[in-house]
Amino acid sequence: MTNTLKPATTATAEKFDGFTEEERGAMKARAQELKASSRRGSRADKAAEEEAAVVAKIAEMRDADRVMAERIHAVIKENVPELAPKLWYGMPAYAMDGKIVCFFQSAQKFSARYATFGFSDKANLDDGTMWPASYALKELTADGEARIAALVKRAVN
Repeated sequence: MTNTLKPATTATAEKFDGFTEEERGAMKARAQELKASSRRGSRADKAAEEEAAVVAKIAEMRDADRVMAERIHAVIKENVPELAPKLWYGMPAYAMDGKIVCFFQSAQKFSARYATFGFSDKANLDDGTMWPASYALKELTADGEARIAALVKRAVN
């Protein structure tokens, strides 16, 4: 009988083509978020902590992304105050009844050429058999803010 198994290779001989450093960082951030949300405390205290974490995460962003994230945060709070800010995979996100509805992903997050404002499957944006679930953002204009406000209002209704 011949041995058909290939010999083991060393880690230096092959490059693992799995998760990127940014993806691993997002997964670690999500694990920390889940651990933090499981701590005991009042609902109001948790909400305040989660919003503070979102504001702190926004403050860490590069200038262009930070400005857009600050405006999106303000637009959502002004237009759909029932959405609760919280971190989601290290990104600012907004939830209803604990379920993420929408999120902002900075360009820096995954070394992308543009930031993204996206919606989860919990958002009520259905339009036939196909509809956009995320939007690329290079900058945020007044028209863009109005569009985001309208989309988020629609998403929660």
